[in-house]
Amino acid sequence: MEGRTLAIIIIAGAYLLGSVPFALVIGKGFYRVDVRKHGSGNVGTTNVFRVLGKSAGVIVFLCDFAKGFAPVLLARLLVDGDDAALIAVLAAGAAIAGHTWSIFLRFRGGKGVATGGGAVTALMPLLFLLAFTVFWLVLLAGRMVSVASLSAAATLCVAVFVTGQPRPYTVFTLAAAAVVTLAHRTNIRRVIQGSESRVTFPWNRPARSAGGTSRQ
Repeated sequence: MEGRTLAIIIIAGAYLLGSVPFALVIGKGFYRVDVRKHGSGNVGTTNVFRVLGKSAGVIVFLCDFAKGFAPVLLARLLVDGDDAALIAVLAAGAAIAGHTWSIFLRFRGGKGVATGGGAVTALMPLLFLLAFTVFWLVLLAGRMVSVASLSAAATLCVAVFVTGQPRPYTVFTLAAAAVVTLAHRTNIRRVIQGSESRVTFPWNRPARSAGGTSRQ
């Protein structure tokens, strides 16, 4: 297969795969719930956790993560030559764009964090590990997924320059961070207003007395 044709197939396939709204597929298919009508209305992992619970949230996260990881890994395995890094980056961008502006949802979608994480893992696994660590540290400290996601994106932007990544990887990281920031613009407003929702970890839940009432 000609290199250009293969590249087009990979990139187009990445967008179509990224467009698959697994939050809706799993929500409607297994729970008979349209997550767009509950919680934040978003078709991403966080809202699935909120609306459908941990099991569904983990499944959707893994599916959305795979949407970014699989096409980028495929590009790295199949494309050779000087354009290999560029094609891998375009596949990553296409997967994120598909998740954020899904052709199946009238060009609406999620915020691209899990899909972007999968793409970055396939491109730069060590830098993903760094960003993932920052994400959890910020989440545990402030319990706001939006702030943790934006912090991880900012960490990647700094890391690609510090570690001297190839130019296509650097451009991709900056562009992906811009998309993630744009997708979180309403969250940023709520953070500023002090109304952003927070994750409740098991150790944050109020203890209950024997009678089932919360201790004051």
